[in-house]
Amino acid sequence: MIIGPFVLEIILTFLVVAYLLQKYGNCRKHHILVTANVFIAWYFAFIIICILPLDVSSTAYRQCLRDNFGFPTSFPLVSPFTPTNSSEVSNGTSTDQNKSTQNSIEFQVLTPENACLIPWSYVSDEVLQSLWRVVYWTAQTLTWIILPMMQSYSTAGDFTISGKLKTALVENAIYYGSYLLIFGTLLIYVVLQPNSNLDGSHLKVICITASNTWGLFLLVLLEGYGLVEIPRRLWNTTKRGYMLNFLYFKASKVSAERCEAEERIDDLMEEITHISNTTPANHPTRSYIDLILEKLPDERKSVTQLRRSRDDAHFSIDGISVKGLAKLHKQIIRGIHMYRRTQCQWNMLLEQVFHWEDIAANENSREKIFKTSLKPTRIPLFKSIRTPKIEWYWYCMLRNWVYRTLCVVLSVFSAIVVWSELTFFTQKPTLSLFALFISSAKNNYNYIAIEVISTATIAYLCVCAYYTVFRIRILNYYYLAPHHQTNEYSLIFCGMLLCRLTPPLCLNFLGLIHLDSHVTKNSNIEETSYTKIMGHMDVIPIISDGFNIYFPILIFFVCLATYFNICSRILHFIGFEQFIGDDEMTSDLIEEGRELVKREKNRRQRLENKELRRRQTARPVSGASTRRSGTRDISMTSSSPEENSRIELLKDVEPIDYTEERTHSPEDFGRPLHHEEYTGEDGNTYLRSSWSRIGRPPAGIFDDV
Repeated sequence: MIIGPFVLEIILTFLVVAYLLQKYGNCRKHHILVTANVFIAWYFAFIIICILPLDVSSTAYRQCLRDNFGFPTSFPLVSPFTPTNSSEVSNGTSTDQNKSTQNSIEFQVLTPENACLIPWSYVSDEVLQSLWRVVYWTAQTLTWIILPMMQSYSTAGDFTISGKLKTALVENAIYYGSYLLIFGTLLIYVVLQPNSNLDGSHLKVICITASNTWGLFLLVLLEGYGLVEIPRRLWNTTKRGYMLNFLYFKASKVSAERCEAEERIDDLMEEITHISNTTPANHPTRSYIDLILEKLPDERKSVTQLRRSRDDAHFSIDGISVKGLAKLHKQIIRGIHMYRRTQCQWNMLLEQVFHWEDIAANENSREKIFKTSLKPTRIPLFKSIRTPKIEWYWYCMLRNWVYRTLCVVLSVFSAIVVWSELTFFTQKPTLSLFALFISSAKNNYNYIAIEVISTATIAYLCVCAYYTVFRIRILNYYYLAPHHQTNEYSLIFCGMLLCRLTPPLCLNFLGLIHLDSHVTKNSNIEETSYTKIMGHMDVIPIISDGFNIYFPILIFFVCLATYFNICSRILHFIGFEQFIGDDEMTSDLIEEGRELVKREKNRRQRLENKELRRRQTARPVSGASTRRSGTRDISMTSSSPEENSRIELLKDVEPIDYTEERTHSPEDFGRPLHHEEYTGEDGNTYLRSSWSRIGRPPAGIFDDV
C-alpha cells in the first residue's frame, strides 16, 4: 500500500471544504453544531468524489492479479519449472552429474510486481472498505435524520430547546411518515415473496436499495437538464446582447420578489413593535419579545417607524401568549430569511449587470484599458495582477473564444455521457465509451489515465446535477452566496443534497465503466471496495424489471426536453414567466429591469460622488465658517418636524434624467452612450454613462398647461 497519495487526497479535500465553508458560511454567527454537521456532510461527499478514482485504479490492479493468479493477492507465488532435459533425470544413473541435475530443479518466483504494475496510488481493499463504511453510514445518518431535524430546528419559533425539538419532530412527521410508508410497502412485498429469508443483512440491503432507487431517479432529472444547459449557458455567455436582456429580465423578477419580501418583513416588524409597546417590563413574555426584537434587521426599523401607526388599543396584554409569540417568531425568522435572500440575490445580480454594461462600454475603447462605471471591490492580493489592461484583453477579446472552446468541449463530453447512459447495459459488444476508455488504460497499466478520466467524469456529473438544483425556480428558496452571506438553512440543504445524491451518482459512474457486476452480469470481474460497502446499481424489486430499458430512455427525453425548452414554455403558458425572446411579456419585463438597473446605478454613482466630494472638502474650517455653519444648523433644527420629514423625503427622490430615451426595443440594448470619465481617489479612471437621445426632442410637452 502506497499511503502518500491517499493521505494527500484526504488532506487536500479537508482544506478545500474548509475554504468553501468559510467562503459561503459564517462560522462566527452560525451555531457551532450547524457548522460542524455541514462540514462533515460536505467533507464526506467530497471524499467520495476524490477517493473513488483511487479505488478504481486499485481495482484495476486487483483485476490484473485475479487474471494472472486466479484470485487477487499481494503475496509472492512460487511455481516449479522442470528442465527440458528430462531423460537424464529419468535414467536414475549414479553419476554426480546426474544427481546434481536431478536435485537442481529450477524455480521461478512469480510476484505481483512481475505480473502486474502496481499503481502509484495503490490503496488496499481493507483500508478502502473501512473508509467507505464510515463515510456511507455517516452520510446516510446525516441526510435522513440529523440534517432534516436541524433544518426544522433552525426555523422553529419556540424559545426553549425542548420546544424547538418538538416542533422539528412535528414538521418532519409527514416527511418521515411518507418514507416509512414506502419502506413498509416494500418490506411487505419482500416478505410475501416465495423463499424469502428476511434477516438483518437482507434488511440492510433493502434500505440501501431503496435509497439508491430514490437517488437514481432524481439523478436522471437533474443530470438530463445540466448536460444540455451548462454548454448552452457557456455559449450564450459569449453573446452580450442575450446576456444583458436575460439579466434585465431577471432583475425585474428579483426586484418584485425583493419588494414583496420587504413588505412582508415590514408588516411583521410593525406587529411585533406594537406588541412590544403594549407589553410592560414585568410581563412574563417580555423576555421573549426582547429576543425577537434583537433579530430584526436594523436597516428596516427606520422604514417601519415612518409607516402609519395603527391603534395600539387593538393589542391587549391578556391576548399575548407564548404560543402566539412562537408562531409570530417563526414567521419573522422565515421573513428575515426571505428578505436576506432577495437582498443578496439583488446585489449579486446588479454586480453582473454593471459588469456587462461596462463590457459594452469598453469594447470599442482605443486605449485598451477596462474602465468601470462603479468602483470595483478587488482583493489586494490580485490587484497588481488584475490590471485594467489585462481585464480589457480578457473581457473584450479572449473570453468569448475561451468560452466557445469550452462549450464545444463540454458539448462533446455531454454527448459521450448521454451515449454511455444509453448503452452501458449492453455488454457485447461494449458500446459505453467510458468503459472503453477505462479498459484501454487498464490494459496498458496507465493508472494515471484511469484516475484522470474517473475524476473528470465524476466531477462533470456532479456539476450537472448540483447546477440544476440551484437553477430551477421551485427551489429558489435556497441559495449559495459568497462573502459569508449564505444562511444556515441553505447550508444545511446543500449538505443534505450532497450526501443524498453523491452515492447513487458514483454508482451510476461505476455502471458506465462496467465495474458493477449487477450491470455487467459477470461474476468474474473484481468489484471496487465502494461497491462492496454501498451496494450495486440496483432498484427495488417492484420496478427492477425493464429498468435497463426505461432508465436510459428517460435520460434521453429529459435532455431532449431541455434542448427545446419544453419545460420553460409550459411554465410560461401556465403563468410562470420565463425568458422567451419572442414574447411580449418578456419584452416588458426586460424594459422594466433596464429601468430598475439604471435607477440603481445612478443612485450608487451619486453616493460615490458624494463620498468623493466629502473627502476632498474635508479641510479645517475657519471660525467664520464655523459660525456660519452653526447658524445654518440652528435654522435647520428650528424648523418643524413636518418640514424635516419633507426634506428627508425629497433627498431620496430620484432626479429626472432628461437625456433618457424612454422608448426601447428589447433587442436595442446597445444605443449610443455618453461616457464621462472621472478619476477616483485611488487614481483609477471610472466611467459615468447615460443613454443619449436619438432624433428630435418630443413635441407637445406643455399641451396640458
